[in-house]
Amino acid sequence: MTTNPDPRPLIGEPLALDLLNTRWMRDGTTQDLLSSPGGLAVWLGSAGLDKRFEANPVTLLHTTIARDALHAAVDGSRTKDLDLVLDKGRIRATLTAEGPGEIAEFGDPRWGPGWLAARSYLELLSTAPDRIRRCAHEACVLRFFDTSRNGTRRWCSMAACGNRAKASRHYARSNQRNE
Repeated sequence: MTTNPDPRPLIGEPLALDLLNTRWMRDGTTQDLLSSPGGLAVWLGSAGLDKRFEANPVTLLHTTIARDALHAAVDGSRTKDLDLVLDKGRIRATLTAEGPGEIAEFGDPRWGPGWLAARSYLELLSTAPDRIRRCAHEACVLRFFDTSRNGTRRWCSMAACGNRAKASRHYARSNQRNE
C-alpha cells in the first residue's frame, strides 16, 4: 500500500510522542494529520504499523481518543483516560525460538495503534521521565524524547524552532542597539 509522505515537521520519536506529534502548528494554524483515515494511513506507515493495522474510521477514532488521553497524561492534567486506553489491550508473555518474548493482544485490534502508543508512554516513564520534553519555542506544540548526552536539548529541531529563536534574539538585540 502506497501512502503519501509524512508532512509533519518532526517524525521518528518514540511511538507515544510520535502520536502526539500528529498535531502541530504551521504559520499559526493547528495541523492535524489524524483528520482523516488517509492521514492515519500516513502515520501508521511512518510508525511502521501499517502492516499490522488498517486505517479505517473506527481505528482513526480510537487512535485520536488515545492521542487525547496521552496529551492529558503528558501535561499532567488527567491519567485516568490513559488507563481506559490501556484497558483495551494487554501484554502476553511468550517463549519463542529466540527466547522470552511478549505479544500485544487486543480485544478489538482497532485499538492497537493507540494502545501501543499508550504502552510506549509507560516505557518512557519507566526509563527517563525527565527526558520527555516539549519544544521550548513558544509557538511549537511538538514533543520529543531528549537523547542528548547531557540532557539539555530544548528544541524539537535546531534547524526550525532553534533557528527561529536565535533569529528572534538577534533581531531583538539589533533593535536595542538601533534605539
